[in-house]
Amino acid sequence: MSYSDFTLASVEKAFGLTISDGVNLFSDIPELENSPWLKETLDYNVPIALGSNTEKARSELIIAPILVELRKQLNSQIALFSGIDFTVDPNRGLNGSCDFIISQSPQLLILRAPVIMLVEAKKENINAGLGQCVAEMLAAQIYNQREGEEVANILGVVTTGEIWKFLKLTDQLVQIDLAEYFLNNINKILGILASAVRQED
Repeated sequence: MSYSDFTLASVEKAFGLTISDGVNLFSDIPELENSPWLKETLDYNVPIALGSNTEKARSELIIAPILVELRKQLNSQIALFSGIDFTVDPNRGLNGSCDFIISQSPQLLILRAPVIMLVEAKKENINAGLGQCVAEMLAAQIYNQREGEEVANILGVVTTGEIWKFLKLTDQLVQIDLAEYFLNNINKILGILASAVRQED
């Protein structure tokens, strides 16, 4: 079993989580203005990614530039990892690779705690990726605890590149925002991502 095998129901039952949902959980978070570089990059990349219509193309051409922009905006105080193995507890199915992991450490060569954000790319069905994302968030929480670097909240994101859905793990509570954010509101997406780094929500 691995992260991708979990559904929302199975991860809730397996780990005794409380899963709640609500609309506009992140509505009070301020926007973060995107740079001309990101605007130009997305204007050029998005049609290519949508034409290819694969998770890999969406990850490389849409999601990765947004996360690189986040790192730039935060003065390189975070590290971004793409497609690395993140095996934390294989006996409980917390193993496999994650599309994107963001650490609050600027160290680029080695994943350091605390892990604060997991981003999972999906070609189309966002809801089908929620269980996998929650499992990855829980693994991040356990990883941080083992390393003595606990953080209050871990952000999870399931995205097609065009559509972004956010989750937050606090202790055993998983909150899922029923609202979805679109690329035409990129400043809001960046604001939510930045707030996770700053632990503002």
